[in-house]
Amino acid sequence: MQAGKALIPDQVTAVPRLLRIAVTVVAAGIVGAMTVIAVLLPSSSVGVVAFGLVDQLAIFGLGLAMGGAMLFLGRPRVDADAHGVRVRNIASTQHLSWSRVKAVRFEEKSSWATLLLGNGDELSVLALQASDGQRAVAAVRGLRSLLAAHEAENAEPREDLLYPPG
Repeated sequence: MQAGKALIPDQVTAVPRLLRIAVTVVAAGIVGAMTVIAVLLPSSSVGVVAFGLVDQLAIFGLGLAMGGAMLFLGRPRVDADAHGVRVRNIASTQHLSWSRVKAVRFEEKSSWATLLLGNGDELSVLALQASDGQRAVAAVRGLRSLLAAHEAENAEPREDLLYPPG
């Protein structure tokens, strides 16, 4: 951390902690349920259809695939330092320099934070979720500090202040 008016973190990293816990529990439940179904499958009968080992393996494999897909939802992450910010959401990753970011938003009724970009677009930061409470607030403050430090370092001097009227 640097000294000055406000402490500026060297790096900010955040993940949606509660979301990751929830998707892990659900994924384990899916795999568990599909395993039980696969094990009990040969004892069931629907008339002319007979289930065998291949069917059991297919059901188990399907359970693993569904569990893996569920874990994919817990993928969001944000990493930032003095050079920029990397936002990894569920299906995309964005690398942005601080010069492209205008503001870090996390409003009281928002479910997650967003980055307001210089071109007017907004980028959702799913790693910073309201359900994570103070962890998310601390990460947003860190991102705002890094953005403010970048803006202060790269501020253009105003010409009207350089030359006094005369």
